[in-house]
Amino acid sequence: MSDAEVTYDDVVAARELLADVALRTPLLHSHVLSAAIGGPVHLKCENLQRSGSFKVRGAYVRIAGLTEEERGRGVVAASAGNHAQGVALGSGLVGARATVYMPEGAPLPKVAATRSYGAEVVFAGHTVDVALAQAKEHAERTGAVFIHPFDHPDVIAGQGTIGLEILEQLPEVGTIVMSLGGGGLTAGVALAVKSLRPGVRIVGVQAERAAAYPASLAAGQPVMVQPASTMADGIAVGRPGELPFELIHYLVDNVVTVTESDISRALVLCLERAKQVVEPAGVAGVAAILAQPQVFEPPVVAVLSGGNIDPLLLAKVLRHGLAAAGRYLTLRVPLPDRPGALAVLLTKLAGLGANVLDIVHERLGVHLGEVEVQLQLETKGPAHSDEVLASLRKEGYRLIFG
Repeated sequence: MSDAEVTYDDVVAARELLADVALRTPLLHSHVLSAAIGGPVHLKCENLQRSGSFKVRGAYVRIAGLTEEERGRGVVAASAGNHAQGVALGSGLVGARATVYMPEGAPLPKVAATRSYGAEVVFAGHTVDVALAQAKEHAERTGAVFIHPFDHPDVIAGQGTIGLEILEQLPEVGTIVMSLGGGGLTAGVALAVKSLRPGVRIVGVQAERAAAYPASLAAGQPVMVQPASTMADGIAVGRPGELPFELIHYLVDNVVTVTESDISRALVLCLERAKQVVEPAGVAGVAAILAQPQVFEPPVVAVLSGGNIDPLLLAKVLRHGLAAAGRYLTLRVPLPDRPGALAVLLTKLAGLGANVLDIVHERLGVHLGEVEVQLQLETKGPAHSDEVLASLRKEGYRLIFG
């Protein structure tokens, strides 16, 4: 393939190369999302792909295309986790040595999985962009071949094979929505799909706190932004890739952003209703559907791009998602410092049907004659949460949030 462009024929060739490597992931119908938009919605489950994400597609195509001499020099990559695992797995399949630079604080399961596939992990900086710079310097210093996570024709062609599968699994698809970081996935899917079905709408979704594409599209060229901290670390890329940007600029119909609450709500929905474990970066498409259902013309396919999530982060995100959905309350309640005051409060909460998940009884740092109770409550939804709060206020309790 050319270093300057990627074509539909490249995607077809990539599919043949991946025939015995990448899984043909399932397309699952979502009743709850279909009800939200008033038409069929399906989930393309790349979270069930080998190595836990779509990244193995592009990484393997890139590495498999290296010459024997290049493979002998080894490969180097940078990633917050999913590309790292894809490169580690791909290099192991072709017998090449792999070094992967990861940001400090990368999720431990992703680090462990990358090492388990045989790659050496080196920590560098706190962002993917810093890790990218270090990986490129390593390539220049050692002669290892740099495997870019999104800005290379082979990688884009490999990711584009997802688009071919979607068209075969749901020929009548009207809209495809997926997470957007550096752009390799969205560019590849857009290229594959638009080549065969120009009328299918392609929507890329970025985390609001790490959205480089809106500014870049407005400027007509890739521009650098400083990503803020986001739970969707896998798509927190400060600058779009040159090649993905060109394809997205011409082929993608819309780029939208979602909030942290949108992402956590989507993760809870996927777990509860679709029985799919998805990482925050991988669920951005679902988050966009929940946040703006009127934007998406059915039938819709949302790509669940990855499922590699730290169990500890999953617990935090689920709690965040339950709170965003109005099913989890955290508040503080001052009480008189006398026997029975806490028992009265808990009895009232039980009568209201609120489940107490955690309670802290604090005496220090509050007014003399008072104590403060910190409560974590599970409720049945927004209406029930409002009922619980209104009843407590009516009983004279002062509620403190945050």
